[in-house]
Amino acid sequence: MVNGTIGALLEDDGSLAINATYVDAIKASQAVDVAAYSPLAGLPDFNDLLVELALGPERPTLLDHLSARAMATPGGGGALKLTAANLVESGGVVLMRDRHWGPYLGFLGEAGLGRRTWPLLGPNGADVDVKGFEAALQTTVSEQSQVLVWLNDPAHNPTGLSLQAESRADLLEAMVDSALEHPKVGHSLMIDAAYTLYADEPHGWATTLAEAMDAGMMWPENLMLLWAVSLSKSHTAYGARCGGLVALHPDIEALDRVYEAFAVTGRGTWSGPPRAPQSAAVGVHEDAELASAWSDRLDVLTDLLARRRTALLEACASRGVSLNPTHDGFFAWLEHEHPSDVVDRCASRHVYLVALNGGVRIGLCAMPEASMERVADVMAEALEVVG
Repeated sequence: MVNGTIGALLEDDGSLAINATYVDAIKASQAVDVAAYSPLAGLPDFNDLLVELALGPERPTLLDHLSARAMATPGGGGALKLTAANLVESGGVVLMRDRHWGPYLGFLGEAGLGRRTWPLLGPNGADVDVKGFEAALQTTVSEQSQVLVWLNDPAHNPTGLSLQAESRADLLEAMVDSALEHPKVGHSLMIDAAYTLYADEPHGWATTLAEAMDAGMMWPENLMLLWAVSLSKSHTAYGARCGGLVALHPDIEALDRVYEAFAVTGRGTWSGPPRAPQSAAVGVHEDAELASAWSDRLDVLTDLLARRRTALLEACASRGVSLNPTHDGFFAWLEHEHPSDVVDRCASRHVYLVALNGGVRIGLCAMPEASMERVADVMAEALEVVG
């Protein structure tokens, strides 16, 4: 039996893969960090860490030009909630690619929002459909006074796709151009960075932004860039519910106003973010030895995923199973018009995958490297039957 339905990283023996440095730090928390409230916006040192996790080595360059604000949330989902509740008027739509994490729709529904999508891939299998994005953006700008884009990159869930540098630059340029052309419409681009630290370019969006600013990019005052940060995956602490929302803008007063609204939303939704996971994360990343141990373990887990992905891609290629482009993170993807039929057929052979709109999600994160030949065999059989 091979279970590719789980969305958490497992060892090859099926046990949960854990980055013990961080988990041990949580277990060793001081009593006050377990018992006391966190500030509504999070511990200041943790918020500083969120900026570091989002921007990486580009932080000094970007903060020479821009201001940053951060707020702790219960995982990356809390960050999604804050943007949906505050950055689009009820009745509007949020822009996203047509293959996306299913729970996005729940956050939208709670906020009275719909979605507008553009294609995941461009012509000839390109990793981005710039014209599709521009068309969706133009339509939305004509209908709404606020535009919010959710972009899960790199290591996209559910496909494992990571945008290349040129593609990131094209999307950023489209956002900037639209904001300049429509100065009365607020533009927010939120990078859902849940899996970013497992990617080959973990801070690719910060690099793209820094390069654009160095090249003289004019930052419109009606544009804000945000990162939804999650420690669930990068620190293997799914149940700790620790993450946050980072935003960049030239005007710190504008950010202060937005984050005041975010804090009110958080207070009325989850009361306050858990304190102990924040404090533990700060302790790990401020201690050179602990930070090195955490990073070394992250490298091991990243390599584990890379080996599984390579094994699956090679096995599928040898059997004529055409997977979508997949580069990083927890998942791979089989595009198909009848995903439920494919999944049901695979399940009859005890290979369990997830049927989603438009295709089949393959949970590399939960599947042993040695199982990939069998998974490819079963998918090939299923495709032969289903068509």
